[in-house]
Amino acid sequence: MKEKLTTIRLSINLDKELEKLAVLKDTDKSKLIRDLLILGIREKKIQEALILYSKGKISLGKAARVAGLSLWEMMEIVAERKIPMPYGIRELEEDLKGLKE
Repeated sequence: MKEKLTTIRLSINLDKELEKLAVLKDTDKSKLIRDLLILGIREKKIQEALILYSKGKISLGKAARVAGLSLWEMMEIVAERKIPMPYGIRELEEDLKGLKE
């Protein structure tokens, strides 16, 4: 995997929290930050997909693709977070189309 060096500025308090967590997890701070970024990006993609889905702008299948998840994983998240499923013929057709791809 290619890597790129990126520099960020952190508050002293945030840096201390990262240090504490790194010690707790027995890892170095750089690896911890990478792991947290991966988790944060994944969650942000899910949140954005759920916002579009809940507003009826995209189907559940499209939301799953935006979030980088399978349809079944997205359905579980929608259920866990108690997001109403505005599911109609259009959404069914789009989800079936997504399953064929």
